[in-house]
Amino acid sequence: MALKAAFIFLAPDVDPAKHRSTVMTPAVELTVVAARDYAEAEKVAQSLVAEGVQAIELCGGFGNVGTARIVKAVAGKAAVGAVRFDGHPGLGGKSGDELFGG
Repeated sequence: MALKAAFIFLAPDVDPAKHRSTVMTPAVELTVVAARDYAEAEKVAQSLVAEGVQAIELCGGFGNVGTARIVKAVAGKAAVGAVRFDGHPGLGGKSGDELFGG
């Protein structure tokens, strides 16, 4: 059975239902989903867990607070990891914490 994993990234003007893709390999099924902000990412993470996702990686736009919010949202039902940037180039060099209420 393949590991079900996901990657959530932050971007403006996205729709998680539309801006989503899945890559299947023999060992990993990876779903990539876009979210507008932390609140939407929490909902996306919860829906991914409901679909059987066991591991969620967050893009570098998630700061410490944003990562903690996703960890809390999935309530131990999936492992959560994060790519780290001091300032994310896709967010104007800022952390998601600064932009989304960290």
